[in-house]
Amino acid sequence: MILNTKYPISDAQVTHYQRDGHILLDKVLPADHIPPYHDAIVQTVAERNKETRALKDRDTYGMAFLQTTNLWVYNARVKEYVMAKRFASIAARLMGVERVRLYHDQALFKEAGGGITPWHQDQHYWPLATNKTVTMWMTLADIHADMGTLRFASGSHVEGYLGDIPISDESEAQLRQFVERKGFTLAQAETMSAGAATFHSGWTLHSAPPNHSEKMRPAMTVIYYADGTRVSELDNKNRVSDRDHWLPGTEPGDLAASHLNPVLD
Repeated sequence: MILNTKYPISDAQVTHYQRDGHILLDKVLPADHIPPYHDAIVQTVAERNKETRALKDRDTYGMAFLQTTNLWVYNARVKEYVMAKRFASIAARLMGVERVRLYHDQALFKEAGGGITPWHQDQHYWPLATNKTVTMWMTLADIHADMGTLRFASGSHVEGYLGDIPISDESEAQLRQFVERKGFTLAQAETMSAGAATFHSGWTLHSAPPNHSEKMRPAMTVIYYADGTRVSELDNKNRVSDRDHWLPGTEPGDLAASHLNPVLD
């Protein structure tokens, strides 16, 4: 099975990732292998996502995407995808660690007409006492920038935690100004083929434009962290919530390891 095979990562790609805090890789899952996983993810999103409001009735966060988490728990085919050694080995290689654990997966479907994804740091939400975290963001269809490919502030991961700034109108304004003031180079893929993926550090500042197309932008993410990581202080309400959802039964200082966080590589 291709999900158990290795995806070759060069030393130059590792250097690129560690310098910029993000990298785009083609054919992480070759297009001819996409359909069964696309269908399983779409089906599970339809079953699990409870959003019924019109876009105009939602706040900025709600307009950004339909977010559905831990799909692997509910669908065996999605579990194959999320547990893939192929993806986990990329994460481990880029971060320079021997093994990674699963934090969680999430489908992020940006609807036709969906709004911006404000500037943010993923790890604002994660109670993980490490810099060795990475998100794989894979498109399940051919997409272009006007559908909402991610925009990264290259090198911003070295700034570390920028404070209690959850995704919101305030994060968009505050962090956009920070990016401009720092003069970070912006990187955004003009096109991505189904099965291409970006990998970005938990501290890398990123955003996405609205979906101006008439099609859904179907993206699936898997978040990894280095095995041996400990639970951090629960110093904002989102980290408390994340601990309860993704690291149940743990306390600050404990190993970040529960039945939801298997070693994947």
